Formats: sequence, structure tokens, C-alpha cells
Amino acid sequence: MKKEELFNKIVAENSDRIRRICAYYNPNVHDQQDMCQEVLVNIWKSLDNFRGESAVSTWIYRIAVNTSLQYTGKAYRNMKLLVSADSLHLSNVLDDADLIHKMMEEDQFEILQRELNLLSVVDKALISLMLEELSMKEIAEVIGITESNVKTKIHRIKMQLKNKLKPNHYVSK
Repeated sequence: MKKEELFNKIVAENSDRIRRICAYYNPNVHDQQDMCQEVLVNIWKSLDNFRGESAVSTWIYRIAVNTSLQYTGKAYRNMKLLVSADSLHLSNVLDDADLIHKMMEEDQFEILQRELNLLSVVDKALISLMLEELSMKEIAEVIGITESNVKTKIHRIKMQLKNKLKPNHYVSK
């Protein structure tokens, strides 16, 4: 298969994934589009070096996350992780569908958003990949840490979020 055909196939199969990752890291639609274009350029540049040691989707996530972090430049430490209740698998993060339902009823979604944005850059990347339903192994490959480290970090993040989202932590509007 020619490089151009392979590139087109990869983009066709992963365009939604790329757009979601870019949307996690930037609220501005125009910046998201620019980030997506940058991801596509980086995929094209890296295509000859892809050895197939991981799944194509894992490789795409790595490029998309790294490009998103690079795109934000020096502001990456303050980067916002943008989530929406209707399109993400928040139950994976909180392990509690009832809590999510209660949050929506009580209009406390902003608290979750704020807490997510207080996380470190690595923790934000872990959560964004978790929201994409990657396995622990795939997340480890994308981030470049061990699978056991991923499990430990995600467990710690979940516990931190659960503690912050308990009813006694809610603030009425």
C-alpha cells in the first residue's frame, strides 16, 4: 500500500478520535481545527517510522496527545481538560454512574470540570485517554510509563475525584 493510501486509511479510521483529543485540550474551535491539522501533519511525517509495535490507534493517540501538548506551548501547565457529560464515559473515571446522575441533577458538573483542571498535565492526559476507553496497557504505551504506574495513578486520581465530589463537598449555587 502506498504511503498516501495508508495515510488516507488511517485518517478515515481515526478522524473522530483525533478531533476528540484536540477538543479535550482546547476550547476554541479554530484552535482545535489547527491542532487537528498539526496532528495530521505529524502523522504524515511519522508514517515511515511506524514499526507496528503497537496498535495504529495507540500510535495515533500518542501523536494526538503529544501534538496537543506541544500546541499549547508554555501554557500547557494551565491547559484545561474539556469534558462534556453527554459525550464521554465519565463512569469510567468515577466508577459510579449514580454519582454522575446525581451531579447532573444537582448541576454540579462544573465542580468535576474544575477538579479535572486542577490535575497535573500527565494526570489530565491519563484521564483524557481513559475517557477514550483505552486499556491500561494502551495508556501506558501512549504516555510512556509502565502499566502498573498507570493503574496506580488512575486509582489515585479516581479516589481524589470521588472525595472532592462527595455530597458534603458540593457547593450550592
